[in-house]
Amino acid sequence: MGYGLGAFLLAVGLILALAVNASVQGVDLQMVGWILAIVGALVIVLTAITWNRARGTRTVATRTHADGTQTQEERRSSGF
Repeated sequence: MGYGLGAFLLAVGLILALAVNASVQGVDLQMVGWILAIVGALVIVLTAITWNRARGTRTVATRTHADGTQTQEERRSSGF
């Protein structure tokens, strides 16, 4: 999933909901369109949330001790 899928579902859903006047027996195309539009919007929002969480910051600190040895310390933060 991603932004492309969300945009595609949103576009197809809005076209079905607002621009199509055809009727199919037993299927309400406007309702199907609104459902696809909502799902597309949710995919876009969930993709944004997921990608934002993955973009945490990472800090690496190297310390040199008096005896000449070095240690590295790594810290990760998600920003939340």
